[in-house]
Amino acid sequence: MKAIFILLDSLNRNYLPIYGNDWVRAPNITRLANSGVVHDNHWLGSAPCMPARRDIMTGRLNFLERPWGAIEPFDVPFPGLLRKAGIRSHMETDHYHYFHVGGENYHTQFDTYQFHRGQENDCWQSRARPPAEPEHLGRWTEQYALNAERFTSAAEFPTPKTFLGAVDWLQRNEGTDDFLLWVEGFDPHEPFDCPRVYVDQYGDDWSGPLNLWTGYDRAEGGEEAIRHLRRRYAGTLSMADEYLGRLLDELERQGIFEETLVILTTDHGHLIGEHGCTGKNRWHAWNELSNLPFVAKLPGNRHAGQRRAQLTQNIDIMPTLLDYFGVDCPQPIHGESLRGVFEKDAPVAREAVLYGWFGMPVNVTDGSYTYMRAAAQADNAPLIMHYQIPTSYHFHSLPGDRMFREAEFGSFLPHTDMPVVRARSGMRRTDIVKDSQLFHLGNDPRQTRNLVGKPAEARYVDLLRRTMEAADAPPSQFERLGL
Repeated sequence: MKAIFILLDSLNRNYLPIYGNDWVRAPNITRLANSGVVHDNHWLGSAPCMPARRDIMTGRLNFLERPWGAIEPFDVPFPGLLRKAGIRSHMETDHYHYFHVGGENYHTQFDTYQFHRGQENDCWQSRARPPAEPEHLGRWTEQYALNAERFTSAAEFPTPKTFLGAVDWLQRNEGTDDFLLWVEGFDPHEPFDCPRVYVDQYGDDWSGPLNLWTGYDRAEGGEEAIRHLRRRYAGTLSMADEYLGRLLDELERQGIFEETLVILTTDHGHLIGEHGCTGKNRWHAWNELSNLPFVAKLPGNRHAGQRRAQLTQNIDIMPTLLDYFGVDCPQPIHGESLRGVFEKDAPVAREAVLYGWFGMPVNVTDGSYTYMRAAAQADNAPLIMHYQIPTSYHFHSLPGDRMFREAEFGSFLPHTDMPVVRARSGMRRTDIVKDSQLFHLGNDPRQTRNLVGKPAEARYVDLLRRTMEAADAPPSQFERLGL
């Protein structure tokens, strides 16, 4: 059994031709989709980056228990289960958060890994006298300005290097079997940076200041600035897609494309002017952030070109890969294997999916409506963290006393006998996301007409409560949401 898992960070499905986009060029994602099964109802679990990866690796939802942080000692990540079964795993990545505080125990689950440096604020290039800050819209950082000096051609950018590293790994392991190759590109995550040729293909005519990195704020600079950012995002995506093609070419050269299971998805989307906002983390989990692209190319290219409408989530990736490798999961999880969905268009067991950011609204959808339940009180209390490994709120410092407010130590999680720290979080953001929201997906796919207060809300309050119970939500979350 050969499997390749591909994750492109912050991949908004509305920019993909396989989901109806008519102006972005992503021919290799389309090429993969034409040989595979495209999922229309795939959803976020936890966000942002590291919570999403904890979901993917463990099959359990992170965001109800803790914010950004490590793989915990009580977790059972699937690469370790593969190792025990004699199946090798390798990671190629330029996602630098694995190597900062808050990324503990992720990359070390793989037998081997390769890190391609330079994305965003990766502490890579150094200069005693930092560069001058140029005029710009959105964000700019000294660290990325220094890193970007090393990117003299597309092949020198970290995500292309990640795909080329995966090609090299396949070449060095040609003729082998029973492996998982995890290929994780940081692009098209911000900053939306790539050689100019990728942006020019979209007719970009921006003449304003530097504008390649959205803030997590209200959209700024007007329609022209947003149009430019969208073209930069599209260019960065097209660059990643080109190098994805190199990986697909190598699979075909070796004659193993057809027999290999290939899954492509993302951790979350990104707002570039939708709802008047940019970025993520500070906003409601609208569909642009939460309804994710998901493609599965099956062994034998079975069911090529088909689509699936079942409710699926990133927590399903772990049990699905274990199922294909014939490895049992030793503990209860929230995800379920999608093998039956892939191969037989079988129904899923779940009634609804639960998703969100720690300390933000808790969201549920059954595919008909989305309900986003905000905190009942302005102080967002009680917001409780559960963990064993404390995490700094900044990538380059030690955990501070904020991780230990009113801390207790005991067996507070129902799915593990290990004691954990239970501590109060002071996070609010209720001034930004202070209202609950309810939308009908069929009649209002852009989520512009809030139906909170209408008769349907009562049904979704009850659905939210039941789905949270099934996901082992701590009691404090019910109290925080007024449930």
